[in-house]
Amino acid sequence: MTASVGVLIVDDSAVVRQVLSARLREIPGMKVIGAVPDPVFAIEYMKKTWPDVVVLDLETPRMDGLTFLRKIMEVRPTPVVICSTLTSRNAEVSMEALSAGAVSVIAKPETGLKKFIEDDSGDLVAAVRAAAAAGQRRKARAVPVAAGAGRPGARTAVLTAPSAPRPRSIATAEERLIAIGTSTGGTQALEKVLPALVPGRPGVVVVQHMPERFTAAFAARLDTMCRVRVREAQDGDPVLPGEVLIAAGGRHMEVVRMDTRYRVRVFDGPPVNRHRPSVDVLFRSVAKAAGPDAVGVIMTGMGDDGARGLLEMHRAGAYTVAQDEATCVVHGMPREAVALGAVDRESPLSQIAEVIHQHG
Repeated sequence: MTASVGVLIVDDSAVVRQVLSARLREIPGMKVIGAVPDPVFAIEYMKKTWPDVVVLDLETPRMDGLTFLRKIMEVRPTPVVICSTLTSRNAEVSMEALSAGAVSVIAKPETGLKKFIEDDSGDLVAAVRAAAAAGQRRKARAVPVAAGAGRPGARTAVLTAPSAPRPRSIATAEERLIAIGTSTGGTQALEKVLPALVPGRPGVVVVQHMPERFTAAFAARLDTMCRVRVREAQDGDPVLPGEVLIAAGGRHMEVVRMDTRYRVRVFDGPPVNRHRPSVDVLFRSVAKAAGPDAVGVIMTGMGDDGARGLLEMHRAGAYTVAQDEATCVVHGMPREAVALGAVDRESPLSQIAEVIHQHG
């Protein structure tokens, strides 16, 4: 980040405000412009100085965090990172917050907050960085395309034709498989793609970077929105046509083939690319288990998790798709996959379900 990113912290815990402010000030390019105990104070503060990123607790006095988030999105959409405790109620409210426009959710413990922020804040700092990147992308989208035309060295848009289509697998729906990996911005992206899928098509396995306990609420929310069945994966579950399995937060998920049926293996293990579940773990297993009978989709997210796994799927004959830059909240994961030569086609979010139907 070249410009300083102004962060506003809204949390009723004085410990969180103090320790998180100190932690973020250590990060080059980060500037904590305010730390307030509730949204009412935040609203008064934002009348004078509007932040680039808001770190928001959901349980706050005088006004709850979800109501405040919706007000922000109505007035001036701004990247918001939800920092929420690990409770079932907060998991459900966090899913509403993501649907309302929050960039990501970070789980914080109910006890030991000071130690968590001082020693285990890597995910939180990464989330703030991703939110800042998302904010920069929103600003860039607001600049007219012609603004740079004619200037020496100005980049112009290049229209490229999609790659030549591969022959579609003749395998049955039970023998085919769809694998999707995503991170920052992925909850909103999945809420666009999965409801567009129709029953009877190949089973879908998904890794969405999300804290433990939050994925069950997310799967339940998606299930109410979709024509296909959506649920959090359990170890040994079969991958069935018309069903979507969401990897559980805090555990890896891979696909194995048993006779003519795919099943998922859900297991503990060290983080891969800083993540558990990891998209790379899923994609690499799909490359081995399904080969050319799979479709791999990598969508919005920061970092490079999934890029090398998608390359393995591509080399195994799977059809591979990346969400295009224009529709990503953060283009990191798809960009890295494209750079590796792992992608058959780049598609806007609105077309990904159609591409899945064409090739799955």
